[in-house]
Amino acid sequence: MYPALYIISLTLGALQLQQHAKLLAAPSGGLFRWRQATAAAAAPVTAALVAISGIRMAASEERTYPTTLEGFGYGFNEEGKLRQLDKDTGKLTDRVFDYQVYTSLSENQAHYEALGDVITQYVYERLEEKEGLKKLYVPADVPPEEATFVFSTVEKLDRPKKLLVLIHGSGVVRAGQWARSLIINDCLDSGTQIPYIRRGRELGYEVLLLNTNDNYRTVKGARKPIRGSRNPTEHAVTVLEQYILASRPESVAIVAHSYGGVVTVELAQRFPDFFRDKVFAVGFTDSVHASSLVPEALKKIGRNWVTAKDPLDTPLTITKHDIPRHSAGHIKHEMTSYSCMSALFEFLESRYAEFRTNRGDEPRSKKAKGDEL
Repeated sequence: MYPALYIISLTLGALQLQQHAKLLAAPSGGLFRWRQATAAAAAPVTAALVAISGIRMAASEERTYPTTLEGFGYGFNEEGKLRQLDKDTGKLTDRVFDYQVYTSLSENQAHYEALGDVITQYVYERLEEKEGLKKLYVPADVPPEEATFVFSTVEKLDRPKKLLVLIHGSGVVRAGQWARSLIINDCLDSGTQIPYIRRGRELGYEVLLLNTNDNYRTVKGARKPIRGSRNPTEHAVTVLEQYILASRPESVAIVAHSYGGVVTVELAQRFPDFFRDKVFAVGFTDSVHASSLVPEALKKIGRNWVTAKDPLDTPLTITKHDIPRHSAGHIKHEMTSYSCMSALFEFLESRYAEFRTNRGDEPRSKKAKGDEL
């Protein structure tokens, strides 16, 4: 790591050279012309700036990162909070995540992203080992190393009575995550989909986790798009056709966060019959979809819990063509899925009861004596 004072010295030297160029450009009996002087001074200035850039790049290129949480010096405690490990004993401490590891902003960000990649693998492993979920490959007809995957509560979905589909947002998050920043800075409950999986199971759902941002694989040294998963919408369409439609579900509910709402709206546009006949509810959490693109059928079965200072589930104003909006009970976008979970599941169950009644599976309850009063 090059000392900061050395870099500052180079920068100051570059600025001095620029001032010198201006002096050279001043009239002096025709001995110097502006273009010549600028060229003469620009060369060392450029060299100095390139040297600074090279120093930073070299520092970044030389650094390698661990491949485990322990290697980074972290672990999750019993409350699911990321904490530092004691360097001597290896035991968890109360010290939280520290972003400022290096003096360079770019290196700190690189370190953060490398830790995030390790956390993604940690969540994958936890879904399989502790939550008992099964990995299903997409597409299913290529070697696993060339495919992406989704997670399911069962190895083979077969006529599920109630199927809950979870769709995360855009960016670095992968299957099982709502927000990486929350996993690192808050806890697993708020940042992952694990609470949704557990609550869904309690209510009799099979649960399917999409992985819409996993779009590429490196095959024989070349980065190639995954067939059927080159972008979030294509991934969702492939999963819908390959696993959801093929399983012939009795009923389906969807929970979609942020850009996952855009993906869901596109699915509703492409598969109107499926949404009309099988999807009984869609819970959006601070979705970023365009209201003008929302199909009419989706407005009747959807609700969007958005950032707001109002108490949880307070109805909010909406535009003419949008899905009903309710308060998520939180002002941070990334927290909406976790903060509105209780209200969202109440909505799902209410919609499910109505779905069964309308389909004729469940007779309408008879009025109790005195109801007419």
